Amino acid sequence: MSITKDGGNGHQGRDDPPHVTTVLSNGDVPDHLAEMSGDAAALAALGYKQEFKREFSVWTSFAVSFAVMGLLPSIATTMWYGIGYAGPAANTWGWLVSVIFINCIAASMAELASSMPTSGGLYYAASVLAGPKYGPFAAWVTGWSNWFVQVTGAPSVNYGNASMILAAASIVNPSYVPSSYQTFLLTTFIMIVHACISSMPTLWIAWFNSVGTFINITVLFIVIIIIPTATDNVPKFQPSSVAWGVDNLTDWPDGVAVLMSFLAICWTMSGYDAPFHLAEECSNAAIASPRAIMMTSISGSVLGFILNALIAYTITDVQAVIDTDLGQPWAAYLVQVLPQKVALAVLALTIVCAFSMGQGCMVAASRVCFAYARDDCFGVLSKPLKKVNKHTLTPVNAVWFNTFVGILLLLLIFGGSAIDAIFSIGAIAAFIAFSIPIFIKIAFVRNKFKRGPWHLGRFSLPIGILSCSFILVITPFFNFPQTNGANLTAQNMNWTSLVYGAPMLFIIVWFFVDAHKWFKGPKINVAHHIYKSDISIEGIEVSEKKHDVESGASSAKGSSM
Repeated sequence: MSITKDGGNGHQGRDDPPHVTTVLSNGDVPDHLAEMSGDAAALAALGYKQEFKREFSVWTSFAVSFAVMGLLPSIATTMWYGIGYAGPAANTWGWLVSVIFINCIAASMAELASSMPTSGGLYYAASVLAGPKYGPFAAWVTGWSNWFVQVTGAPSVNYGNASMILAAASIVNPSYVPSSYQTFLLTTFIMIVHACISSMPTLWIAWFNSVGTFINITVLFIVIIIIPTATDNVPKFQPSSVAWGVDNLTDWPDGVAVLMSFLAICWTMSGYDAPFHLAEECSNAAIASPRAIMMTSISGSVLGFILNALIAYTITDVQAVIDTDLGQPWAAYLVQVLPQKVALAVLALTIVCAFSMGQGCMVAASRVCFAYARDDCFGVLSKPLKKVNKHTLTPVNAVWFNTFVGILLLLLIFGGSAIDAIFSIGAIAAFIAFSIPIFIKIAFVRNKFKRGPWHLGRFSLPIGILSCSFILVITPFFNFPQTNGANLTAQNMNWTSLVYGAPMLFIIVWFFVDAHKWFKGPKINVAHHIYKSDISIEGIEVSEKKHDVESGASSAKGSSM
């Protein structure tokens, strides 16, 4: 990983185009570059005008990203799919193996973020790298898959949080058994609170997430200290043969069970793309955004392993934790290894962290929705979704649209195991969106890729290959049900392939039937002109005349890269 030059935040002082990978065609540059800050000029060169205030830094971008990843609440809410599939091995060597590849994916994404620091993120990258002929379809699939990740993020986190709150009530009052409608109503309430916070001005949101991240990190260390010191187990720790061993709770062979358990790890570690989507609100984004991505991925890998290893060494009965009447395995685990009052205190801290995580998910999702609506991905809904509130300067309409869709998804609570699909979708849809631009870069663009100031150098290709290979191998296992054969019923079926596959099939059919006529990928919304023909900026072809964005005097046509 290297940095060739600072992206800067000062003025350009010249009419040269910034060194970015852009949709603008060769020799076509935005107007008034000399009057713009470095960040605004880079964004203009990407084809977009500056609409947000740049009040995020490396730290606050990392804060949102770490909050979205939410190690403690993520691990707490996905125990069903990790240790619940393969036992303690999922938390120890399973975690170590998977995070090697996950960090490769994060590094490849960080390189893209430095080259194309825009809220469109992976969607924009897929379009530009695939070229005018295939770019619209690549952007369409990447964008919609990534939006599915974002729109399921807050509901899944808040569902887990609501389950923990109700589990705490059950611990205090053992006769209380939460109902599905109570879980739904509590989750919906949390969603609405998060939507209100995410509609605030950027500076307020950045402050809220900074505080939330401080709480997340602090609580994580507190929990790591409390579990081994306060446990009343005798002996305190299980032998390494148990902590690193496979306890297969599925009907599949041990190897398959371990691969299935990677779902919990991949879902937990999927929040590192948030700085990419916040790039238009971040100062010195071409360097700060990729740094924040790697800070999130590396810190999450290390701290996540420590917490998971503690769980593996202290849990005494995996089956009892997974099948608990409390309806939440993390709560059951805490009661199993800690005195009740201490367990409730740790559970309360986890609930606070989960609230912060859900809010971070809501912010990231709104920025993705805004970026895609700006390019008319949502058809007739794009016009209201791409509006920026004139008072808060944030995409308020996008926030509430995602909230509405998220609440509809929460109706899966009444379908029993169907609610599990929103967790699987989070991992599968993320990996598909992550892999498309990375694969295009290493398979087709290769040495023609225009690096940003932060890049991987000669390691870019091998790291990209490792990233795509891991995604190709692991994704099918996220669709496997825990049982098979005669034990498989509609109640315990894994419905991920239907809940994710059906909408994606509709999206693809929509593109070929109608959307290809009007969707051409990222849309330029800055005034621009032909500067000189030998500038190496690749993208869509525009007419030789000056383009007036406000009047829409001219339009762009595709050309090969």
